Amino acid sequence: MTQEEQKKNVTESKTAVSNPSPPSSEEKTDDSKALVLIVANDVLAKLETEKRMSLIKAWEEAEKSKVENKAQKNLSSIGAWENSKKASVEAELKKIEEQLIKKKAEYAEQMKNKIAQIHKEAEEKRAMTEAKRGEEILKAEEMAAKYRATGTAPTKLFGCF
Repeated sequence: MTQEEQKKNVTESKTAVSNPSPPSSEEKTDDSKALVLIVANDVLAKLETEKRMSLIKAWEEAEKSKVENKAQKNLSSIGAWENSKKASVEAELKKIEEQLIKKKAEYAEQMKNKIAQIHKEAEEKRAMTEAKRGEEILKAEEMAAKYRATGTAPTKLFGCF
């Protein structure tokens, strides 16, 4: 019951209690007792309403607090999940980067070995060419000495004619 309804009830009670005829002294005391009872009932009703409203407000605050705590807990667990997943992915990325660095070093070593092998083969080919040149020069000198000793001329002067 709202305060206005309660005041209206009190006013109606007062009019119902008061008679158009002049009251006697006994009726006046009964009226005042009734009026005191009505006012007391009105005050008790107001107190009961305030108590109920206070309980409802406390319940509402408790429910809001529960909802906030639950949401905060969920947000915290989501943050922990996110951090865990990020750490996992970053660890995987670091592992892959290390593998790539290792592969790069291996390929660089292989390329250096190939370069060394090519250089070695080139040196061998140079040595063979130098040896062959030395042999051919020696052979040419021996043939020239033979032609000088026999006094004959070579049939081929230059290899290209």
